[in-house]
Amino acid sequence: MQIVRKLTTHKPLPCAATIGFFDGVHSGHRFLIEQVKREAAAHGLQSAIITFASHPRRIVQPDFKMEMLTTQEEKLALLEATGIELCYVLDFTPEMAKLTAQEFMLYVLKQHCGVERLVIGYDHRFGHNRTEDFYDYTRYGESMAMQVMQAQGYIYNGMTISSSLIRRYLRCSDVRNADICLSYDYFLNGTVVSGYQVGRKMGFPTANLQVNSADKLIPADGVYAVRVTLQDGSAHNGMLNIGTRPTFCNDATRTIEVHILRFNSNLYNQPIRISFVAHIRAEMKFTDVKQLIKQLQSDAVRAEELLTRYSVAE
Repeated sequence: MQIVRKLTTHKPLPCAATIGFFDGVHSGHRFLIEQVKREAAAHGLQSAIITFASHPRRIVQPDFKMEMLTTQEEKLALLEATGIELCYVLDFTPEMAKLTAQEFMLYVLKQHCGVERLVIGYDHRFGHNRTEDFYDYTRYGESMAMQVMQAQGYIYNGMTISSSLIRRYLRCSDVRNADICLSYDYFLNGTVVSGYQVGRKMGFPTANLQVNSADKLIPADGVYAVRVTLQDGSAHNGMLNIGTRPTFCNDATRTIEVHILRFNSNLYNQPIRISFVAHIRAEMKFTDVKQLIKQLQSDAVRAEELLTRYSVAE
């Protein structure tokens, strides 16, 4: 996949394209991208995606708290795996935010990106006032020799898949449905940092994860069955706790701690990926350490069962 970041130095070739932020590159996005690839193949054009280096809401609503499913680097890797040929990564500036939909189509999509066939997501809106609809985009396209087509939405369990739907699942611990909508296991990339060492004393040593991006959405507090991918590419089963460690702490500091099953090596300062497979239980406060150890032993068995059942994301 060719990535273009500077429009002024790029000579565009005619393409069939779609536009969006593509956070998560979920099943709905992939369904849309397949439609773009078919259009491109049918008309001898390049297949292209037009996206943004940062979320447009950072410009429109600077105080808005971002909860992203993917970082920019993660998103581009997932987009490349779709087989799309070209990806324009635009800087969404205040000047761009002021463009009307028609101006954006003419000056950005047509002149700088070479779009001849534009596939619009079923609910997509662009332009500074975001009031225009597919009918308007079609009219504008006709005036600049650009055919505009409306894509079909991807439906799961009677709901159209969207990044917002996946965020709702993750915020309520439902990582199974989130993974199904994504078509891969939701993951966090980060670095192992020093922790409290309490788990090691109980026979359940944990690696404390410091997530690489402050904007990444962290699933709801609780205990999860996860897969842990190490720097060397090896994958291991694990169980993970997100929360405030109520048995030991009285403050609201939120931690992400993973116990890798049947693993004893030191991982401090190493990068790892945590992939969420299933929710086991809510975080709980125990009256004593013996109760907690007994529960952790039960959690480990349950984690193994769930990881065996869901050997790949469905």
